[in-house]
Amino acid sequence: MSIAKRSLYDKCLLQVNERIASLEKEMQALKVSAESDTKSSMGDKYETSTEMINLEKGKIAEQLGEATRMKRTLGTLDLDKSFTDCQLGSLVKTENASYYLATSIGKIDIGETTYFVISPISPIGQQLLGKQVGDYINFGGKKASIIKVD
Repeated sequence: MSIAKRSLYDKCLLQVNERIASLEKEMQALKVSAESDTKSSMGDKYETSTEMINLEKGKIAEQLGEATRMKRTLGTLDLDKSFTDCQLGSLVKTENASYYLATSIGKIDIGETTYFVISPISPIGQQLLGKQVGDYINFGGKKASIIKVD
C-alpha cells in the first residue's frame, strides 16, 4: 500500500465522518426547534414553521444518507490491493492530474501533491475505468496519458 493512498483514505474518512457528525447535529437542532415551536406557537404560524422545519429535515436526511453511502463505499476499499487498471480504490496519475477513484469528495492535498477524489460514476471516473498505464483519456478537450495506476 502506498503512503499516499493511506493518507488519502484517512483524509476522506475524516471528512465524511465530520460531515455525518455535523448533519446529525443539525438534525438534532431541528428536532429541538420543532419541539419548542409546538409549545409556543399556534394556528397558521405553527403550521408554517413546522412545514419549514420538516422540509429542512428532509434535506438534511438526504445529505446524511449520501454521506453514509460515501462512508460505506470507503469501507469497501482494500488499501493493500495494487491495480493494473483503473477501478474503485485505485490511485491514478495522468500527465495532468492525480485521481483517487473512491467517492465524490473533491480536491485533497497530500504534501505537495493535489489529488482529486472522484467517484467511478463521475464523468472523469467513467473515462478512467478499465484504462491502464499508457492509455489516454480525453476530458474537457484535453488528452491525457495515464502514467501510473496503483
